Amino acid sequence: MHTWFITGASRGFGALIAEKALAKGDQVVATARNPKAILKRFGERPNLLAVGLDVTDEAQVHAAVRQAVTRFGRIDVLVNNAGYGLLGAVEEASGAEIEALYRTNVFGLLAVTRAVLPHMRRQRSGHILNFSSVGGYRSVAGFGVYCSTKFAVEGLTEALADELRPLGIHATAIEPGYFRTDFLDSTSLSVSPTQIADYAETAGAVRTKATEISHHQPGDPDKLAEVVVAFVDAPNPPVRLPLGSDTVAAIEAKHAADAELLAEWRSVSASTDFATAA
Repeated sequence: MHTWFITGASRGFGALIAEKALAKGDQVVATARNPKAILKRFGERPNLLAVGLDVTDEAQVHAAVRQAVTRFGRIDVLVNNAGYGLLGAVEEASGAEIEALYRTNVFGLLAVTRAVLPHMRRQRSGHILNFSSVGGYRSVAGFGVYCSTKFAVEGLTEALADELRPLGIHATAIEPGYFRTDFLDSTSLSVSPTQIADYAETAGAVRTKATEISHHQPGDPDKLAEVVVAFVDAPNPPVRLPLGSDTVAAIEAKHAADAELLAEWRSVSASTDFATAA
């Protein structure tokens, strides 16, 4: 039996993972800004602790982790799922929008991880699942600032995996593609109000496309949740878990593009070393 600590657990992937972990008989600390939404969805259960948490408030983060450990004694799986998107060209995004996005998607994830890690180190076990995105592997017009936060999540996760492996703790970046959640709705996606005509064919086209595909995405969120709940039992979990056929295709395309880049620019890249003595 595992004890889960899940951020952003009132809806979307977080709620589905909580639901399946509870059904499995695991203990779940489900956090959200409004914990009443969690209780409304799941009801009172002996293996559920609903906790109010704004991940941008570090004092709340530490209080929530203390509640979790007091109630269940340990945290085996941390799911850093809280986050949201920002749609608009990089130039269109305001400083306030960018800072707010980083406070949740990056600094909030860091705050929760740093609060949970002392307990996992004490146990000499645990698994950190950081929700990244296909956008954490390759960026696209219209989602540049959002993707930059997920690139940060990827870098942090890879470093955590190296630092924590000797301690018996795993870290994995979960990389969903487009799944049929409310991510493209106003509840999860902020849209920059500024629109610059010069970006109409790039970021502007993505704005239109996002509206068209919302709730028509190819990925099944229920299947993703099933995979994640089963994944924590893997004896040797990978540092990155791509989910969705579109994510697989995007990674393959980037690998091919990077191979072409190296083939074309290898001599220039290697030429910047110090000359070796004859």
